[in-house]
Amino acid sequence: MSTFAQRERLLLADLLEAEGPEAPTLCEDWRTRDLAAHVVVRERRPDAAAAMLIKQLGPRLDKAMEEFAAKPYEELIQLIRTGPPRFSPFQLKQIDEASNTIEFYVHTEDVRRAQPDWTPRELDRVFQDALWSRLERAARLMGRGAPTGLVLRRPDGQTVVAHRGTPVVTVTGEPSELLLFAYGRQSAAKVELDGDKDAIAKLHETKQLGI
Repeated sequence: MSTFAQRERLLLADLLEAEGPEAPTLCEDWRTRDLAAHVVVRERRPDAAAAMLIKQLGPRLDKAMEEFAAKPYEELIQLIRTGPPRFSPFQLKQIDEASNTIEFYVHTEDVRRAQPDWTPRELDRVFQDALWSRLERAARLMGRGAPTGLVLRRPDGQTVVAHRGTPVVTVTGEPSELLLFAYGRQSAAKVELDGDKDAIAKLHETKQLGI
């Protein structure tokens, strides 16, 4: 049975392939080749990927990224499509779904929305609900560095507090857009912000959102 993570994985691989290795992304100075290398390192080099959370391991991550980025681009795309190695915990459906649904959705949008001719992607309600469920669980982690209070709200009124504090900024949008905002892609997210003007400006400019 296909899962959201599997679907987003294949969409990301197809998009990376279509755009080629030198297309821009929303990940600062990363090109599509760098983003592809990141995805592969995360799944195939857990010793290096740990540096995403443990800064002391940064040199190991940098070396692994350089090694994979130097591989033929087509090989990177195929590694993304085929998924993690046999004994990886990501092979377990529950772990893959919990860990990769957001990861692959966000990175797909990192590529899509960095292109000048991108158009909004229509997402079904089931997927939006799945993203909201994950956002509810991860909101405080993603919003812990916010410079203001931060509340995320769906159009139907469901809310989650991502960061306690004052003044409070309320961000309203579909779960897919709220997720991008909370993940640090504020300028690319289609949302509405309500609150103190200066607080909104600080929230838009901060680099501290996300994991």
